Amino acid sequence: MSSDSATTTDGRSEAAVTLAKLGREMSSVTIAFHAAAAERMGLSGTDHKCLDLALHSPGPLTAGRIAELSGLSTGAVTGVIDRLERAGFVRRVRDPHDRRKVLVEVTQCNEGRYDHIFRGLVDGVTEMVSRYRPEEIDVITRYTRDSIEMMRAQIARLNETR
Repeated sequence: MSSDSATTTDGRSEAAVTLAKLGREMSSVTIAFHAAAAERMGLSGTDHKCLDLALHSPGPLTAGRIAELSGLSTGAVTGVIDRLERAGFVRRVRDPHDRRKVLVEVTQCNEGRYDHIFRGLVDGVTEMVSRYRPEEIDVITRYTRDSIEMMRAQIARLNETR
């Protein structure tokens, strides 16, 4: 019997138990890394993650979209945006297509200033990925996307009960 099909006393597969344990550990070290990075940037962990969402968006985001992506309430996101704006990381701009909407746009004032914080992570991931075959990368990518989708669904479920 392979370890993939072995089950625990509560009926879960050993693979599911192992991946859940590794997922918790990955979550913990990711939070620790981003907390350390945020501190170096003069931000809280939450502010840093919301800035990260804005940085990797194809364009400016509304506060509502930041709330949706982060799982935070819109009130909490307003505070995040206020702090990021005071620190010079973002600015509020009017939506050119709907003047009633306000968009959050990342400023260019800090471009490249914090690259040194993330350089080791970028280099480490690049090196680590080079050790896997393309078909292994496909499986890892699919698992990661499925995990993200599942976690977003769980965030939505929890937010429905607020």
